Amino acid sequence: MSSESNTKFVILVPDGMADTAKTDTEIPTPLQTAKTPWMDKMASCGDVGLTFTVPKGMEPGSDVANLAIMGYAPAEVYTGRAPFEAASMGVSLQDNDVAFRMNFVTLDRNYTEMADHSADHISTHEAHELIKLIKPIAERLGLALYPGVSYRNLLVWKNGPETCFTRAPHDILGEPIAKRFPTGAGADTLLRLIIGSWKVLEEHPINLLRIQRCQGPANSVWPWGQGRPPRIKKLKERFGISGAVIAAVDLVRGIGKYAGLDVVDVPGATGYMDTNYTGKVDAAINQLREKDFVLLHVEAPDEAGHSGQGELKIKAIEDFDEKVVGPMIEGLKQFSSWRILLMPDHCTPISLRTHTSEPVPYILLDSAQFAADKDAHKFSETSAARTGKVVKDASTMIDLLLKR
Repeated sequence: MSSESNTKFVILVPDGMADTAKTDTEIPTPLQTAKTPWMDKMASCGDVGLTFTVPKGMEPGSDVANLAIMGYAPAEVYTGRAPFEAASMGVSLQDNDVAFRMNFVTLDRNYTEMADHSADHISTHEAHELIKLIKPIAERLGLALYPGVSYRNLLVWKNGPETCFTRAPHDILGEPIAKRFPTGAGADTLLRLIIGSWKVLEEHPINLLRIQRCQGPANSVWPWGQGRPPRIKKLKERFGISGAVIAAVDLVRGIGKYAGLDVVDVPGATGYMDTNYTGKVDAAINQLREKDFVLLHVEAPDEAGHSGQGELKIKAIEDFDEKVVGPMIEGLKQFSSWRILLMPDHCTPISLRTHTSEPVPYILLDSAQFAADKDAHKFSETSAARTGKVVKDASTMIDLLLKR
């Protein structure tokens, strides 16, 4: 436990909120443009800088980045994304199992390009119906499927190969898929699953109705992010803190489980723009009445970044500021002492529609620093860079939060 035994600790993660840093003479980023009075106030009172969440040589995924935010060096513990999602879904993995994230995606009409990594944010109900079609194909190939939330599902290959290479669908938006199919050991099995899904999905009533509604059909599956179960020491053992994680996406919930945190279910938490912000903040404050630490994750800015829609990302950032940051600070006032670390996990520039490895801006604020009447200055990628403060390894940020 931290030396400040009565202090409450919070990490707020607006997933993918940061873009490529721009100077004042260039087109501003969504964060520079968005109205964010609460984050501006935090930045004016607290410590601001940049930190690298993605080690050199590793892919800039939410898995690697959120591991770092929770205080784990990705290069030491990371085995793949999907095992964390399996943990969140309650799927037990044996040491030799290989888990894959399996997206429903939208390919173009000719099945040649990746049009949408989320099948236009297909509903969970629709996705579960379509999984029933894919299961027999997977089982014939010796694979097990588990339905998840929306487009996010799980595939488990018992005694599967470790040397298969896959690509995240959100990294190849608008690109030809022929050169992005799985390669290496086991790739032929995964390719048979992908191509085998096309015929059964194409004419399904759910997809025909989605097309009528001008929505992208879930016309293909796409496995990626594979790995074997990792070995991770719990935060209680490392720091002596009790804690909880509040997130809509299985990845972050799964990392939290491996870290020994309680995973809190919030009704209406969707991982998109329509998520239940109020419910997530209320749950965080309730957890802090009994625990030392809470991590609250919001996926919406990242999803907006993948869409490439600047206005949508600005809206996601403003919602995060208004509906999460402000109410969280107000709620924390009931505690005598608190500290907040606010930072995105990675950049998701709208111009690229995918993740990058650039450093992200952070704010570290102590209740003793916060002054409601202090003049606010704009928080952004550029303003964080101007401070000259750079934490080269984001996995040490939790030490700064806990004052270790």
